[in-house]
Amino acid sequence: MICCFISQRRYSRIALLALAFSISCSGRELPALNVDLAETSVSGLSSGAFMAVQFEVAHSAIVKGVGVIAGGPYFCGQHDVIRATTQCSCSLNTPFPTCNVSSVSADVPHLESITRALARDGSIDPPTYLTNHRVFIFTGGKDSTVPGVIAAQVEEYYKRFSVPAGNIKKTVQANAAHTMPTRNYGAPCSVSETPYIGKCGFDGAHAALSWIYGGLNPPRRGTGNGRFVQFDQAHYVRRVAPFGVTGMDATAWLYVPAACARGERCRLHIALHGCKQAQSYTPLQGSALHYGTRFVRHAGYVETADTNRIVVLFPQAAPSPENVFGCWDWWGYTGADYANKNGAQIATIRAMVDRIAAGRH
Repeated sequence: MICCFISQRRYSRIALLALAFSISCSGRELPALNVDLAETSVSGLSSGAFMAVQFEVAHSAIVKGVGVIAGGPYFCGQHDVIRATTQCSCSLNTPFPTCNVSSVSADVPHLESITRALARDGSIDPPTYLTNHRVFIFTGGKDSTVPGVIAAQVEEYYKRFSVPAGNIKKTVQANAAHTMPTRNYGAPCSVSETPYIGKCGFDGAHAALSWIYGGLNPPRRGTGNGRFVQFDQAHYVRRVAPFGVTGMDATAWLYVPAACARGERCRLHIALHGCKQAQSYTPLQGSALHYGTRFVRHAGYVETADTNRIVVLFPQAAPSPENVFGCWDWWGYTGADYANKNGAQIATIRAMVDRIAAGRH
């Protein structure tokens, strides 16, 4: 497979040469860039938010901060799909009322004890690393899928690990439904519909990145200067037992600002799509219609990346019989280790992060 670049504007000859030098086009390997591993951050929407928290807690030694957009606390599902979809969210698709979300339904004290137990056996990094993390939480007042009371329990979870109140920023937008909030792209902000990107007059990606890193330049307006790189994600997926499930797509995307392609020191952010947002998800059964790179291109990350030397990794989950909506695993469809370092998806993302950061100098 050949690397696929989606150009946003015409490059000068010098920039093209620099990009060609910096980015391997083998079709398998990600580029090794001058990225500081300690400046890694992660965010996501919905199932991507739950996975962002899982990755952050599992690898807290390298993660600087997290953006939780319509998500919940670590290990909320507790390897139980019914619990995940009725007590951590209201997403169980049945004709009968099944939502049992409340101000205590996540059971944060129990999640704290699980976290500490996993750390003791080495399945995740020691939670003492969380103390200095920066946490951005967004919830919509009209979000009936992951209601605001779940977002409140995210905050409670981090405070149990001594994250200072001053390191946590919670934003509630009254008119927002279950959506990725953008300044001016997508469906009306108050509507929850695929592909869950809403025109909210609020740049959620920039807000999350600004809170995590602090002092960022405004996002660029108009044509960008970077490149989208499609790569072979399957190359980084850990082997599983026969009939095992990873839920990972064959390919994924990386956005590389021009400055990062030239070898300047950059930071890395992992942006995780939600359910029904993956590149391979088809909203109409039997239809050729799919959303492709809608989240990758329009969730708002690349505009801030361009002006702040942030490389953005867009991993891709894939629909499967166990996961028809292409969600990230936050209830255990890939196995009991789904929320720790040994989980198929977390291990894959970490392998990709390590490859990208291998070019640091």
